[in-house]
Amino acid sequence: IRDQPRSRGLGDVYKRQKMNSIFIKKYFLPGFIFQSLIIGGGYGTGRELVEFFLTAGPIAGLMNMAVATIIWSFVLAICFELARSGHNYEYRSFIRSLLGKAWTIYEVLYLIGVVVVVSVMGSASGEIIHDIFGIPNIIGIVIMMVLVGLIVFYGSSLIEKLFSLWSVILYSVFVIMFIVVFSRYSDTIGMSFYKQSSDTSWIVGGIKYAAYNIGLAPAILFCVRHIETRKEAIISGLIAGAIGMVPAFLMFLSLLSQYPKVLDASVPVNIILNELGWDSLKFIFQIVLFGTFIETGVGLIHGFNERIAAVYPQLTNIFRSAIGIGLLIISIFVANAVGLVGLIAKGYGTLTWGYLIVFVIPVVTIGLWRILYGTGWKFQAE
Repeated sequence: IRDQPRSRGLGDVYKRQKMNSIFIKKYFLPGFIFQSLIIGGGYGTGRELVEFFLTAGPIAGLMNMAVATIIWSFVLAICFELARSGHNYEYRSFIRSLLGKAWTIYEVLYLIGVVVVVSVMGSASGEIIHDIFGIPNIIGIVIMMVLVGLIVFYGSSLIEKLFSLWSVILYSVFVIMFIVVFSRYSDTIGMSFYKQSSDTSWIVGGIKYAAYNIGLAPAILFCVRHIETRKEAIISGLIAGAIGMVPAFLMFLSLLSQYPKVLDASVPVNIILNELGWDSLKFIFQIVLFGTFIETGVGLIHGFNERIAAVYPQLTNIFRSAIGIGLLIISIFVANAVGLVGLIAKGYGTLTWGYLIVFVIPVVTIGLWRILYGTGWKFQAE
């Protein structure tokens, strides 16, 4: 009898913990996974932020970021509800329901996107490991392949946990960097807003950046399984767009401390870290950045594995890893054959417009119409 109150107390704690876990999985996990998918490469180094936002100027850059965030949130909210209502938790069934017979166009774009993005991740991983430890680039690439293959082997459950944990670590490092930068260069950051040119675009950069990143969103639909109602799907999507942009916002403000010098830098964040002269922060940031490359690679490859598993449910974990490592090898060989610089210059632009036409526009038109008018959505296998 004396043990009953204690047991009841432990039971209440367990229930609260379980409820908190469910709450996070419904409303925040999709955002963490989306942020993990898009942050690798140019986002994490600051290069994409300079290219799409800061070249337009400080004020216009922030406006473009707001445009991109709104598009992300709106598109993700629709996607999450469509996936939930139709039980389409991988991109094949989702896109077939959306585009019908034209769905293969998206698959071609998706595979091109995997090759382009993963090749950039592989190259950048080799360079980072070389910078940190002074070892050959190929070792960094191999380390990335092994880690991606290992994580993919264990599937969605491990991926969700690792992405959530790494997102917390990532946010912490970005916040620390911003606090240090702002404490030293707050006046410089403030004065940079007076350098805004009136002859610039206030929305085009945001539209391009949003389309380029959101086009691969169907790869993260496996995490929508935790969502049960339309309200949860919409709120989760709106939050996910914001979660994806918060680190970019902190990075953008930090870049203003070295504006306009960062405009021509291949890795803008290195200019900030070098100016701070804080070697330990630079080391930690590089490790975190290496982790984001792995996250992006895992997200894309796991999305492809989920698509295959929908057709071949017997897909084993060994084959998941083999597919992942195979895609990594193919991507890196293609990058070497075509040329990484040319692949990025031509591939990113083509993908941006391709995703806008084949994915974004159909989602905000056909997808929204189906949600509002409740037409049938679930894909029926032929």
